[in-house]
Formats: sequence, C-alpha cells, structure tokens
Amino acid sequence: MSRIEIRDSAFKLIFEQLLRNDNIQELYEVAEEVEEIKLNDEVRKMVDGTLEHSAELDEIITKYSKSRKLSRISKINHAILRIALYECLYDERTPDNAAISEAVNLANTYSYKEDANFINGLLGAFYRDRNSEGENA
Repeated sequence: MSRIEIRDSAFKLIFEQLLRNDNIQELYEVAEEVEEIKLNDEVRKMVDGTLEHSAELDEIITKYSKSRKLSRISKINHAILRIALYECLYDERTPDNAAISEAVNLANTYSYKEDANFINGLLGAFYRDRNSEGENA
C-alpha cells in the first residue's frame, strides 16, 4: 500500500470510530469482513497511534481552532486533523509539510472547500509555531 492509501484507510477508520464511538478492534474486524477499507499493519499503526494520542491531539486542535469549538468541527475534519497532527508529532518518516498537504487533499476529497481551507489554516498555524519554537530552543 502507498502512504496515501494507508492514510486514506486510517482516516476512514478514525472517522468511523468518531462517528459511532465503536471499539477500534470491532471496526478492524468489520473492515476485514466487508473489504471496503484496506487494512494492514501500517494502517493499524497509524490508527492505533492516533487514537492513543487523541486527547493530546484534540488539545492542539482546540488551541489552534480560533473560529470553531472542537464540538463544532465535523467528524470528517476532526479525523483528518487528528491524523495530520499525529503524523507531524509521531511519524518521523512523514515531513510536516507532507502531512499538512495530505490532510488538505483528504479534506478536498471528503469535505467542503471551506473545510480544506480551515484545515490548512489550523495546521499551518501549528506548523509555524512548532518551527519557531524549534528555532528558539
């Protein structure tokens, strides 16, 4: 699977988990049964890591979302933001700018243009702050 396919499958599982609040193991089983979502160890690693750090990721989303409270962000956008921030913070193989670009691509595919702009703005602000902190360290 390509990195884009891994991210897409992870997005679908995280979105489903946010939407239904089901146990992720049950969602993995359903995904394997219906074969609509590609599933492998890389997808599981991204999903499990994102869910493991979801409280921290949600704090970051809340901090950088100036126009919307977390509860007002659609589940689609919430899932996309969680994955992008997880990749920025915990996936050393993915450069921040690639994670942000791919998040915008997911939003363009599954959400509205305005939402892609919102995601790009939020992640861009996070990226700028993160890089300026690194320069000051």
